[in-house]
Amino acid sequence: MKALFISYNQAYNEEIVQILEDAGQRGFTRWEDIQGRGSRDGRPHLGSHAWPEQNHAILSVMEDNKAEEVLKSLKAKDLEAHDLGLRAFGWNVDFYY
Repeated sequence: MKALFISYNQAYNEEIVQILEDAGQRGFTRWEDIQGRGSRDGRPHLGSHAWPEQNHAILSVMEDNKAEEVLKSLKAKDLEAHDLGLRAFGWNVDFYY
């Protein structure tokens, strides 16, 4: 099983959820109106007068094959409009119940 943490510009909100649904992934937890700045490039998303954009984030635990499908779709989405900001991080997890 994989846990994917997806941080993205708020403009992507429904598109990211749709990527999960298209992969057959039902469960997720979403945080809205979070602030951040990328480590390599991109504009800060701080919700301030100077930097008004904000991020949302999703954490979703899924089977490995679903994670591969989701990551492939996320990468394609990021390539379409890299300046908006979209990052995904994953790690192996154990499911206990």
